[in-house]
Amino acid sequence: MREYLLVLMVAAVITYATTPLMRAVAVRTGAFTPVRDRDVHSTPIPRLGGVAIFFGFAASMVAASHLPFLGQVFRLGTELQGVLWGAGIVCLLGAIDDIHELDWLTKMGGQMIAAGIMAFSGVQLFQLPIGGVTVLPAPIMVGLTVLTVVVSTNAVNFIDGLDGLAAGVVCIAATSFFVYSYFISRTYDPPNVFSSATFISAALIGCCLGFLPHNYYPARLFMGDSGALLLGLLLAAATISTTGNVSPSQVSTNPLAATLLPLVVPAAIILLPLLDVLLAVVRRTRHGQRPWQPDAQHLHHRMLRIGHGHRRAVLLLWMWAAVAALGSVSFVFVDGWGALAAVTAAIAVVAVLTIWLPRWAPARAPLPPLRKTG
Repeated sequence: MREYLLVLMVAAVITYATTPLMRAVAVRTGAFTPVRDRDVHSTPIPRLGGVAIFFGFAASMVAASHLPFLGQVFRLGTELQGVLWGAGIVCLLGAIDDIHELDWLTKMGGQMIAAGIMAFSGVQLFQLPIGGVTVLPAPIMVGLTVLTVVVSTNAVNFIDGLDGLAAGVVCIAATSFFVYSYFISRTYDPPNVFSSATFISAALIGCCLGFLPHNYYPARLFMGDSGALLLGLLLAAATISTTGNVSPSQVSTNPLAATLLPLVVPAAIILLPLLDVLLAVVRRTRHGQRPWQPDAQHLHHRMLRIGHGHRRAVLLLWMWAAVAALGSVSFVFVDGWGALAAVTAAIAVVAVLTIWLPRWAPARAPLPPLRKTG
């Protein structure tokens, strides 16, 4: 655990320290987020914060590679090198988009290339925990790996609409995955808590914690596509590394739980971004829009329009993310009925806060009613 704490601290310190540098670069290069109809900020804000996050992640990899136990993960395979290459590609792609807008097809192609590099290096779904262990033909598994990366990167990009929202949600998801993968690693034969998924999760927590002080409302710098795509890819890498190699028996001795949890937990950990992207695709398709055409009807827009202020909307969405992520993981550690009672109570509390807080303490300047854009 001490090595993971060191990795987390290195990622946090380097990310925090390099973020002001990237803000200066963003100002000099004109990498600003303009004020658009769907945005909630009133003045252009510099972006490129994702490059600082990449520096933090890369520094954590250098530190981990020299540690006595985590260093073994680097020497046993090329998975983490592939993750670093994939992270560099999507971060560079996002940075270019932050300075000069790219079309959606170029960005999608870059994400697929990054996912392919990770799959080639060994970060891929080798099996699925369905009905025990299911192994499909290699091309199908690679395709599912690429799909997972693309969905995750775009899900985080979709939810990046309020100051600190995406970084906080990813931090919660990474924390949940760290706990989950650390527990699963202890069941290996022989037990070994040092794995690629657990390392990526620890580094991801540190990167988010280092970036949040600069990004929380009122933000001095946005992560931009360079950060949103990067966080989504790293979250997908951790998910794939765990889900694609876990046996249901390692999750639970209960037959029903062993069947459901290996699939439910990874999905629940990133439920909020996945739900937002799913609703966006359905909504835009029904309105005759392209799925990638932006609008102002994401979850965070709706929270503002029902009367929550910026900070409160972010905190409540963090709470929803924590209930889904940590709640799902609790089923691995706690008796089913006990975990169900705790999760149900948490859902009730957050739901009451979401619905009733605007009546008890309305925001000073609520946004106008929802409208279509584009």
